[in-house]
Parts: sequence; structure tokens; C-alpha cells
Amino acid sequence: QVQLVESGGGLVQAGGSLRLSCAASGLTFSLYAMGWFRQAPGKEREFVAAITRSGGSKPYPDSVKGRFTIFRDNPKNTVYLQMNSLKAEDTAVYYCAAPGRNMVPTTDAYDYQYWGQGTQVTVSS
Repeated sequence: QVQLVESGGGLVQAGGSLRLSCAASGLTFSLYAMGWFRQAPGKEREFVAAITRSGGSKPYPDSVKGRFTIFRDNPKNTVYLQMNSLKAEDTAVYYCAAPGRNMVPTTDAYDYQYWGQGTQVTVSS
């Protein structure tokens, strides 16, 4: 079955950087767009970034634009989220997700079929 496993979360000071990884298995990775979402306590799940099968990214939301970058390594079946200049408001559980096969990436969590278990990112101010 499809598995998405995130890693790379942790505690970082404001202004610091983290790189999240999401390793995929059970699917032909190159045929799937991928996305990253996050959810802070008491808040709805929020779109962070998405990437097409060939590596093009969707526009980032204003909250992370210029600081976060999504990229993928198809031979390694892995998608990454590079997070720079982290702020306290970036604190959340970060999830990677995949929509159905050959589907284009969207910003709507309901369009994503497969989800990882999440990795906690905590930014101290």
C-alpha cells in the first residue's frame, strides 16, 4: 500500500532553517504530484506548497513565500520542503500528501488521497 513518511522536523530558533523530507513507497512516485500542508493547534489544515510530477511548483501562500521551497528527487522517491527564516507562527505539524495518480496538484487538502503521519516543527521565538 502507499506510504508517505515524513522526517526532519524538530525544534529550531526563529530565523533558523529546517529541511523536511517525505519518502514515498507503494506508488510510482514520478506519476504523482506532491504537496505539503501544516496544521497548528486549534487551526485548520493549511496549504504550504505543492509540486508537479516534473518538478514545477505551485505559487506559495503569502505566509511562506520567499522562505519555503519544495523540490523533489524522483529517483529517490522523496519530496522535500526547505524552510528558511523560520518564524514562531510556522510552528505546526507538517504533512506531506499525494493526490491521485496523474492528478495536478492543488491547494485543497480534500484533493489529496494519501497522507503521511506528520512531523512536528516547533519554532521558538
